Amino acid sequence: MAIAQLIPSLEPRLRELFNQHTERARNIDWAYSDYIPLDEFQRDPQAIPRLSPTILSAIELAVFTEVNLPWFTTALHAIFKGSWSVLLDFVHTWTSEEDAHSLLLETYLFVGRNGDPRARAALRKQVIRAGLMSADLLYDPLQALVYTAIQERATQIYYLNVAQAAEREDPHLARLLRRLAKDETLHYTFYRDAVKLHLEADPNCVYPVADVLLKFEMPGRGSPGYQERADRVRMANIYGPEQFYAQVIDVVLKYWRITELHPTYAEAREAQQKIVKQHARLAKIAAQLAARRERQAQQQGAQPE
Repeated sequence: MAIAQLIPSLEPRLRELFNQHTERARNIDWAYSDYIPLDEFQRDPQAIPRLSPTILSAIELAVFTEVNLPWFTTALHAIFKGSWSVLLDFVHTWTSEEDAHSLLLETYLFVGRNGDPRARAALRKQVIRAGLMSADLLYDPLQALVYTAIQERATQIYYLNVAQAAEREDPHLARLLRRLAKDETLHYTFYRDAVKLHLEADPNCVYPVADVLLKFEMPGRGSPGYQERADRVRMANIYGPEQFYAQVIDVVLKYWRITELHPTYAEAREAQQKIVKQHARLAKIAAQLAARRERQAQQQGAQPE
């Protein structure tokens, strides 16, 4: 018997979460023209500035993560098929909302003549053809909910952090990114709350949380140029291990109240301890990186001009 699985009595609660998502998404619906004001750009071609290498890398990294959508949808559909209809309903809705993200970002880069559109198109095709995703993404339904909750939170924070970094450089881009983050917030909320309902109903559901957390990778990792772009974004202190710990993992695990759970299965209790240790390990890495960055800043400040 599985240690943790979907709890049938919670299906109506997830339907409520889906209905709430649908209503919230309807209230913040948007169109391309809201974020790519072509009339303004035609009047003033300089309205879209040339992006710095760091911000361009950040946007292209987002594009080559988002273009994995066909494979992500295929995986989730296969996982949820045969379980609850509400999960498939949400995946279909989620796909329709996510589909616009990479297209909007790519269009913005193209209109602004940022980067090499021919090379970007070739890499886009290569990434989609390869189906580059986490090799361990094909979990059971409960594990998929955990994975996607973490992934959606990470994407939400990534967009918000890049928006903050891009504000002075390109306010239009910053506004666009914050809009995409709103979609990610709604998606994260559904998956996050679906997992929390299971943890509250059966603390043994902590077992798949550990399995996902210890193996977690973002979709698209391993694609050509991924690490180079990710390193550039990390070195600018926009998004990296520090942010992943403080703004993603720490927030999600506290919301799920992992340390307060009382699993009855020994395997689940062991999984809970693995989560606690992984949380501490990520915190240590983040602290070390922050201290190193502070030392480097002090050394640079002490150098004579």
